[in-house]
Amino acid sequence: MLGSLKRQARWQSSNAVRAPLLTLLALVAAAGLGHAQQGQAPVQLEFERTIALPNVSGRIDHLAVDVPRQRLFVAELGNGSVDAVDLSSAETHRIPGLKEPQGLAYLPDRNELVVASAGDGTVRFFDASALAPIGLLSLGDDADNVRVDSKTGQVVVGYGSGALAIIDPGRRAVVRTITLGAHPEGFQIDVQARKVFVNVPDAHKIAVVDLDSGRVLANWRATHFSNFPMALSDASGVIGMVYRIPARLVVVETASGAAKVDLPTCDDADDLYFDDKRRRIYVSCGSGAIDAFEQAGGRYFASAHIETRTGARTSLFVPALDRLFVAAPAGSHGQDAGLLVYRPTP
Repeated sequence: MLGSLKRQARWQSSNAVRAPLLTLLALVAAAGLGHAQQGQAPVQLEFERTIALPNVSGRIDHLAVDVPRQRLFVAELGNGSVDAVDLSSAETHRIPGLKEPQGLAYLPDRNELVVASAGDGTVRFFDASALAPIGLLSLGDDADNVRVDSKTGQVVVGYGSGALAIIDPGRRAVVRTITLGAHPEGFQIDVQARKVFVNVPDAHKIAVVDLDSGRVLANWRATHFSNFPMALSDASGVIGMVYRIPARLVVVETASGAAKVDLPTCDDADDLYFDDKRRRIYVSCGSGAIDAFEQAGGRYFASAHIETRTGARTSLFVPALDRLFVAAPAGSHGQDAGLLVYRPTP
């Protein structure tokens, strides 16, 4: 999301105007929590530990996980590196010398790590055990988010002024390019429906794309501004996305794009996840908070607001481990960068 830094600068200029919204957000969230306590046990995210990321400066971007080997991969954009973190021992091993790494994906069938870097527009492939380079593809400006089509094994990367590249990891070649008209931010693949849903904030839309043909099926109008993160709930047939202007969580139906939920949330969100087991949504924000929402009686309501660390905007929820990992940058008071680990309860 390096290209989004320029877009982010425009967004930050409106902070002063939006500051009063923070007070309103806090009041609404508190009211939602009270509602949850009346009906059922409130959502909790129990803080377990911090895994230090030593000698990491600057912004941290996306995360990926290798569940069988219990490893988490961290794109350290400002540091020009990717760390592989052993979740059992907390030991880290580093891939240095990258140009603003942003997007990551782990390919379990190949035991490979895919890294998309904004600074040089490359998609690099690494042996995930040795962290040794095994291939490189020059894609284009601002290579960003990475997703894997679990049906075909193909890798999908958002990049440039508006495109998705479909990559065959075996040949390390682009097999199809989908044109969107503006830079794609968060996107999700509906494997069964063979569709990709894409946030395209500069075009003020959500694109719906046929994954196999590359044809754009629909462009849904964005309801607010700066729609960056997106999540897909396979269980509910809905998509969640968070806007930054104003800070709103919106949930829409995958079939029609009709909005089902539009609620205030924390500021400067970069990731959100559905916890389908508990019928929840988690939103991580650079303002230094996680907001949790719960579904009950056919609607969502705010159920928890957990303080984290300023700048901790990216995260990864791993259902197989039942943990939410939040990437916190180094602090101004000598704090190391780290992964904040939370366990959902009950």
